[in-house]
Amino acid sequence: MDFKLINTDPKSNARAGVITTDHGDVETPIFMPVGTVGSVKAVHINELKEDIKAQIILGNTYHLYLRPGLEVLKGAGGLHKFNSWNKPMLTDSGGFQVFSLSENRKLSEEGAEFRSHIDGSKHFFSPEKAIDIQRIIGADIIMAFDECTPGDADYAYAKRSLELTERWLNRCISRFDETECPYGHSQALFPIVQGCVYPDLRKRAAENIASLGADGNAIGGLAVGEPTEKMYEMVELVNDILPKDKPRYLMGVGKPENMLEAIERGVDMFDCIMPTRNGRNGQIFTKQGVINMRNERWKNDFSPIEEDGASFVDTLYSKAYLRHLIMSNEILGLQIASIHNLAFYIWLISEARKHIIAGDFSDWKPNILENVTRRL
Repeated sequence: MDFKLINTDPKSNARAGVITTDHGDVETPIFMPVGTVGSVKAVHINELKEDIKAQIILGNTYHLYLRPGLEVLKGAGGLHKFNSWNKPMLTDSGGFQVFSLSENRKLSEEGAEFRSHIDGSKHFFSPEKAIDIQRIIGADIIMAFDECTPGDADYAYAKRSLELTERWLNRCISRFDETECPYGHSQALFPIVQGCVYPDLRKRAAENIASLGADGNAIGGLAVGEPTEKMYEMVELVNDILPKDKPRYLMGVGKPENMLEAIERGVDMFDCIMPTRNGRNGQIFTKQGVINMRNERWKNDFSPIEEDGASFVDTLYSKAYLRHLIMSNEILGLQIASIHNLAFYIWLISEARKHIIAGDFSDWKPNILENVTRRL
């Protein structure tokens, strides 16, 4: 994997670059649609490529390990061939799922024991196993196995958690170095900066990871319950330390305003389930603001979903029709909302990239931020 910086905004740390992988290039900053179990919910691969204009998608190690399972994925020749996505792909390590399964998991020095959310069966992830699974899935970018610390963790817990994550990281790197992708393309391993909301822990984690010379680096354990301003503070602190010539990935973030603020602070990559999950619940993100499509006011609004939208569905369907579909729990409504929101997210990030390259990102950001956060 290679990363090339194209330009940096003169008034902020916002950057534009290009990540090169064996499955193609990714222009940064970038938003990655989440394809948890090998598919982005309610969205066809051709829609992802042609209408939404996704350049890279994300798969989930925990979910793919459970279903369809490693035997199926290996038999298919990896996830790229299994789901027919021939562009770059990233997998997380399962660490966040271990965090979210706190009632059904046990952590030890060796790894994490957990029970499947599907059938209650018992499983175990070690750092080595997390790498092995991601080798079999075959993503271009894979994540180190970590513990995602809760946003409200006390200092003592956060410190112990970080120390465990750092020991697990060393084991991940060793396993990565002694194995290869079974499908012949290269993979890049990203370490993950943890440390909760404590500056000294985040600084320690970032300095350790910066010294490793990885192809790229991730920032985890944010947007998990901590105040938003704390998230921005931690991102700023960490990005002052992480190498400037490597991509920086803020995991699981987020809202349009979160992404714009993080871009200003030097983040290059994002993923989040919000555009599809919120879309399925009737929340539509537009260039003019946020729409609650369940609101009665849209019942007789026959204007397009968005006059100058980012996707083909925006002018094809009216607000009234989309509201009708959503209120009727019609599958097409979920599909339209998901396509629209994903296209909007990728449009927003691509606009940010254009303004970084033009050198006026800091002038553009306040106005677009006011527009996209407005409640309509």
